[in-house]
Amino acid sequence: MFLQKLIISNFKNYSEATLEFSEKINCFTGNNGVGKTNILDAVYYLSFCKSYFNVVDAQNILHHHDYFALHGYYHYPEKTPDHISCQVRLNHRKIFKSNTKEYERLSDHIGNFPLVMISPYDRDLINDGSELRRKYLDSVISQFDHNYLDQLLSYNKALQQRNALLKQMAEQRYFDAVSLGIWSEKLQTHGKPIFEKRQTFITEFNPLFEQHYQFLSGNAEMVGIDYNSLLTTTSMSDLFAGSTEKDRALRYTSTGIHKDDLDFTINGYPLKKFGSQGQQKTFVIALKLAQFEFTRKIKGFKPILLFDDIFDKLDDSRVEQIVKMVSGDNFGQVFITDTQRHRIEKIFSTINIDHRIFNVVNGIVTREAS
Repeated sequence: MFLQKLIISNFKNYSEATLEFSEKINCFTGNNGVGKTNILDAVYYLSFCKSYFNVVDAQNILHHHDYFALHGYYHYPEKTPDHISCQVRLNHRKIFKSNTKEYERLSDHIGNFPLVMISPYDRDLINDGSELRRKYLDSVISQFDHNYLDQLLSYNKALQQRNALLKQMAEQRYFDAVSLGIWSEKLQTHGKPIFEKRQTFITEFNPLFEQHYQFLSGNAEMVGIDYNSLLTTTSMSDLFAGSTEKDRALRYTSTGIHKDDLDFTINGYPLKKFGSQGQQKTFVIALKLAQFEFTRKIKGFKPILLFDDIFDKLDDSRVEQIVKMVSGDNFGQVFITDTQRHRIEKIFSTINIDHRIFNVVNGIVTREAS
């Protein structure tokens, strides 16, 4: 599978753009702030029904316009191409279509066009709070497990209802143990399979991640990812029973799978505190490359891979090593942004692979001879 053509209308800083891509490597070069990343975000949007960088849809519309539209034409060997379209209009619901048929639920689209984005913002996975790491974990599993996504959506709805009940009881100064118990049971029903699938995923994912880190770092140090959940040692029913008074005082549900976390370690110590900037960058790149390989094995075909300006602060030899790796048969279509055009040209002067180079200047994209 690869994205053959992308049509953009009023998305971020692009008024109109029609781009046709190589099925292997596509590079976008230009200065910072000209819109290279926005092209990758448009590709990401067609896979996940949302922006990688800004989840407020209205803020992705070009200034002084009231809508944006994206069209992607995906090619498969020996199969009719898929046309995926999206339209977001101010004060209207988002419309997503597959071959002119509108999705009833956006969640039905997730995972049909698997994609992995590697961005400088991924460092936030290390430095920010647990919510971001949970969202990452959920987004990875949801790409190949629709039942997991359905359970997660149901869990979040039940969580909202339980929190609303806790707030209402506090404001009106009463306690309804029966109603609270009903929502607790729903959280248990949906939360247990989520916990089990997260646990299984991390167990299977860790060896792949460690292999990629060792490749990128030259076997420099040992790294790991641990799934941190109270459910490892305590049942969810016991958690809720033990936190009832605390939840009443806080007016929200203080325990459950929505509080789980991932612990990133280097040589047995927290990566956030003991990892250098270079080690942290290598960690997240290895994390995403392992995600790519894990998804490929389960889906049976290669996801699209996006590299957004990740070569900053990497020496040229390391950049060339990564590009050569993703040029191999294990990887499919790849999109790369870089401010240094000469670096991209130098790399492809030594790699014989189909590629296209685009130059971006203030929302205008032109294909360069390659």
